[in-house]
Amino acid sequence: MTPLNPEQQSLADQLASSADRDQAIWLSGVFYGIGFNGAGTGVPAAAAVPAVPVKKPTLTVLYGSESGNSEKLAGDVKKRATKAGFKASIANMADANPADLSKVENLLVVVSTWGEGDPPDSATSYYEGFMADSMPQLTGLRYSVCGLGDTSYEEFCKMGKDFDSRLASLGGERVFDRVDCDVDFDAPYATWVTGALAAFPSTTVTATTDAAVEVASTAAVVYDKTNPYSAEVTEKILLNATGSEKEVWHVELSLEGSGLTYQPGDALGLCPANRASDIEAVLGATGLQANAKLGDKTLADALRTDFDITTLSVPIAQKYQAIVENADLGKLLEESGQKTFKAWTQGRQLIDLLETYPHEKWTPESFTGILRRLAPRLYSIASSIRAHEDEVHLTVAAVRYETHGRERTGVASTFLADELVVGDAAQVFFHENKNFRLPEDDKAPIIMIGPGTGIAPFRAFIEERAAREAAGKSWLFFGDQRYNYDFLYQLEWQEHLEDGNLDELSLAFSRDQKEKIYVQHRLLERGEEIWKWIEYGAYLYVCGDASRMAKDVNQALLDIIAEHGKMDAKAAKDKLTELRKAKRYQRDVY
Repeated sequence: MTPLNPEQQSLADQLASSADRDQAIWLSGVFYGIGFNGAGTGVPAAAAVPAVPVKKPTLTVLYGSESGNSEKLAGDVKKRATKAGFKASIANMADANPADLSKVENLLVVVSTWGEGDPPDSATSYYEGFMADSMPQLTGLRYSVCGLGDTSYEEFCKMGKDFDSRLASLGGERVFDRVDCDVDFDAPYATWVTGALAAFPSTTVTATTDAAVEVASTAAVVYDKTNPYSAEVTEKILLNATGSEKEVWHVELSLEGSGLTYQPGDALGLCPANRASDIEAVLGATGLQANAKLGDKTLADALRTDFDITTLSVPIAQKYQAIVENADLGKLLEESGQKTFKAWTQGRQLIDLLETYPHEKWTPESFTGILRRLAPRLYSIASSIRAHEDEVHLTVAAVRYETHGRERTGVASTFLADELVVGDAAQVFFHENKNFRLPEDDKAPIIMIGPGTGIAPFRAFIEERAAREAAGKSWLFFGDQRYNYDFLYQLEWQEHLEDGNLDELSLAFSRDQKEKIYVQHRLLERGEEIWKWIEYGAYLYVCGDASRMAKDVNQALLDIIAEHGKMDAKAAKDKLTELRKAKRYQRDVY
């Protein structure tokens, strides 16, 4: 029975029927305050009303991402900031204008470093503008930076360092020290985001919920790098013919019953295991026993799945030296001598460090304490789920080489090639790549440039467009060493040509003639036609080696635009930047 008298009940009914959501929430706070502070005391209702919440402080989360990790973390920052009482927004360097930072009060930056100290491909233009002399002063800006990188590269987290120092030089106030994250970034990121959010000036914010009662629901299983899916290997095919100098495998995995799906352009994360021979070599060099306990595992089992036992970098060597205290290694690692040490590491791995500068007093804990976690490897997906229901395909080159008198192998690629057989389960997860997507318009033409295993996502693209009966024209540039041995998926491409799913196929086999020919040469040969495709609205895609191929292709495209678009070098660069910003020039390089 209502405790209200008829007049109060009538007024309550009128308010309930006319108030919107925000008004109802405010009223609930008013009456809640009356109940605890003013009811029956003679205190006027206004005096019992809780203080009106102050305006929420704004926070911008700016990110630059190549593989998607920075983007994912930026999304998490925004969620945490919103819960902390900020009015948070998110900005992708691919779309943002650096000058707009002059309007920002509070800023958190999450940015990755690519290759040898480069910005993410989609953030190149932003970075150039941010570092330019025309960048305005940012007095009054409060900020903190989280950098993502890989200590196996010389310029570890260079982008994070560059953004941090540049923001300070422009007058920004650093409220929390920059954190540089290695490939195993979860723990340092968590420390950074918690500390950075707490470091901004405090404010009184009243938090509200969308509903008075939260209904519990059973969350769906999430498969990620911490909880990978066990996918059965259903097919393995060596794509190279006998006589090839290469070893490229086509691998098919089952997703049946998992509920997992993906888009063309996405990557598949594989959780690999170290080779038995590498584990034995490390144990032999350290004098540690395979059956020694490390937590709830034997040391051998932990070295197989948990730790990176091949990568050699300056940070790892510095941790190593802190324990072994070797005079020769110490001299090599001095600031003036690090260049010499980096040169020494070329072609070498952790085992070389262990054998060259031995130490006899290792424990399982002290040794694993210098190691990085064994990180998953990402591979471009080579299939469309429309064409292969409940399946995902990979195109993987097995890495094998010899240096300094020792046989070396790529951890993940040879795990796939040598250890996983049909019927085995691979631990995998999907990694979304929003920066490498087919155009939404199926009528738009596409030009795909993918030598070697860079062909993988374009197999997915063509299968997807064929399944969708896309009307847009398609042109593929593929290159490798020899036509007779290394023409990956040759029969499939010929069938796509016959069926009209592929309109043009340009090939470059470097070793079939005296003068080496690469995909960039084929691009220049067809420059006039490529320019016409671009003018007609074509999307350009590049996948493969970042160190040389991607740079050579980029230069070829600049030359084509300059020559056939009748532009000078600056105008051609601006045109390519324009295409990049419009998502018409996308790269997946590694």
